[in-house]
Amino acid sequence: MKILNSLYVLVAIMLLASCGKDGGGLESAGFGGGATGAGGSMARFTIVGNYMYAVDEQNLRVYNLNNPTTPVLSNTVPIGFSIETIYPYQDKLFIGSTSVMYIYSIANPEQPTRLGVGISPQVMRRCDPVIARDTVAYATLRTNGACGGTQSILSIFNIKTPTNPVQVSTRNVQEPYGLGFADTCLYVCDRQGLNVFSIAKAYQPVYLNKLLPTQWFYDVIPYNSTLICWVNDGLILYNIANPANPIYLTKII
Repeated sequence: MKILNSLYVLVAIMLLASCGKDGGGLESAGFGGGATGAGGSMARFTIVGNYMYAVDEQNLRVYNLNNPTTPVLSNTVPIGFSIETIYPYQDKLFIGSTSVMYIYSIANPEQPTRLGVGISPQVMRRCDPVIARDTVAYATLRTNGACGGTQSILSIFNIKTPTNPVQVSTRNVQEPYGLGFADTCLYVCDRQGLNVFSIAKAYQPVYLNKLLPTQWFYDVIPYNSTLICWVNDGLILYNIANPANPIYLTKII
């Protein structure tokens, strides 16, 4: 068991570039489709190819990593206000703020260009981590505390036309944070546990169950057959060989 735990610790260290509780998420050196490494949905920077993309409250900054020992800031792109998270998928960046979801093209890596903006009519102010694949994007809209508003939801966007993302459905959640998916399952972190949804029908998630309803989950990284979960007092690892039925492996404090 000591050897097994050591291996899990090593994997976790390799995957998590840094952690911070600014908004309750993971910050990673890269993740998602087309990126290098793995990380959480609430990251504020990511690596795609030879470039690192980082967001502050208003801007997207592009760093050239052709010489990794001396990164070069090659562009600063104004986005909007209260920018929180960034998630890459293929040649696009999905950027969450407290008001909208932005989609940027990085077909030209040094010149990100805005494609579209996704808006949830239900919540005019919220915290907004977002992930995407194929023609769907999922965002958790947390309206507690500094985020304001009155309703917390999981929002599902059709992004088939990136210039016109459309919210097609929502699901009620209590106090959501980060999220991630493996195969046909979506994992949504919550202050009251980890929600598991079936996304066999991508635009119509079906709630399956909740894990550890007494534990505060911040973010998740599905990595091969392991689900790495950042909780308020450490890391919890699950075996997700069967994604719909995560099996507890160990906790790292």
